[in-house]
Amino acid sequence: MSARKLLTVAVPLLVALVSATRMVWAHSFPEQENPAAGATLAAPPAQVSIKYDAPIEKLFDSLQVLDSTGQDKAAGSPEVSSDGYQLSVPVATLTPGDYTVKWRVVCVDTHHTEGSYTFTVKTP
Repeated sequence: MSARKLLTVAVPLLVALVSATRMVWAHSFPEQENPAAGATLAAPPAQVSIKYDAPIEKLFDSLQVLDSTGQDKAAGSPEVSSDGYQLSVPVATLTPGDYTVKWRVVCVDTHHTEGSYTFTVKTP
């Protein structure tokens, strides 16, 4: 096989392989939480937000802020930012205690991820 024919076959194959590998790794994972995971706050937050490392689909998101009894303290529906990288939800006034943030998102490439973390609002 000539070098020219080899390049004609090898280059498109290499491009396809690299593209497929990048697609497999395309998931949305939290890059920054507010309040941060494990944080102890002196005052309750007005909202909870998570910034992701890849854009998320607006129709398939879930963001809950659960108190120690499992009651969701979200005071509205989760919203995705216009650039698709941040999910946030307003919360009711949180009393002192531990809270669990549970999230579930679908990346624009249809891969879903989910997880949770905790933060604490301390007694003033």
